[in-house]
Amino acid sequence: MFNRIEKTYFRLTGSLRPNLLALLYCQFSYFGGATLILSLNPIPMVLGTLAMAHGMTIAAYLIHDLGHNALFKSPHHNALMARGLNWLTGGCYATYDNVRMTHMRHHVDNADIILIDYRGYLARHPVLRRTVEVLEWLYVPVIEFLMHGMLILAPFIFKEKKDQRARVIGITVIRFSLLLMVFLHSPLAYACYLLAYAIFLTILRFMDALQHNYDLVPALGSDADLMKHRGDRGYEESHTFSNLISTRHPWLNLLTLNFGYHNVHHRRPTAPWHELPKLHDALYGNDTRVVIPFGKQLSSFHKSRIGRVIGDDSETQGNRFAQRLRDGTAVGAGGVSFLTPF
Repeated sequence: MFNRIEKTYFRLTGSLRPNLLALLYCQFSYFGGATLILSLNPIPMVLGTLAMAHGMTIAAYLIHDLGHNALFKSPHHNALMARGLNWLTGGCYATYDNVRMTHMRHHVDNADIILIDYRGYLARHPVLRRTVEVLEWLYVPVIEFLMHGMLILAPFIFKEKKDQRARVIGITVIRFSLLLMVFLHSPLAYACYLLAYAIFLTILRFMDALQHNYDLVPALGSDADLMKHRGDRGYEESHTFSNLISTRHPWLNLLTLNFGYHNVHHRRPTAPWHELPKLHDALYGNDTRVVIPFGKQLSSFHKSRIGRVIGDDSETQGNRFAQRLRDGTAVGAGGVSFLTPF
């Protein structure tokens, strides 16, 4: 029976079991974590907060694979599963089509396409910028919260998204009603959910921050800017880095569903998450030039948490970014999550 289901619906042989386990894990972690939080017992609430955060994380990286049609043979089935999982991540205000299209442009154009230039806005408003920098210094992922908040506001700001207003209003009513029920049950339980969400966003931005030193290109910019590196595999490879949690203990990379194997992901975008370690070994072997040591990742993430608010455009030039990665002083990018198509 399982073999028949796998051959009929799944893209690759051997994909059913790992993907089923990942799907069950993220559901169990999310809803099990919610149950522990709502119990209002201190220790279970702490465990539930961590479980819910990790459930959202695995759901997000499954959405990433689904966006590449890496799980199921049918694009419709990939899209259906991704839309359901996006309710767990809180990214469901954006349409799956927008999320997928923006991420595909990241792969095709070899750039981070931006619709909202929050960096320029903060540069023009020094008081707000300073407030954001203080919060980021305190490790509050305020930029990610702002970007996710824009998922709700976008249909009311951009004319081309106004057809999504009714959809966003409906989703907002449902989600905020549920959150209100949690708050009325216990403000502390509500705070635990917010903390779980903050941890989830921190994990995502930690993984996103150092994987590329691509140019940030306005979505409404010139065609020349958008075409600058389109299809350039040499540029793509030399500006992509793998931020593994561990090379000695590869199983630890499952904490982020192998998302750290980023070079091989860009080489084989439709390869599912469970195939990436094997493909990485086949393509790169013991070559560690593309791999950022975990200690250097932590160092860069910590030291540049304020500088990352505005970023450093000079890191897109030459080998400056690669050198800083080796020194643990890279700034990297913020607000580039595939869940926020801006």
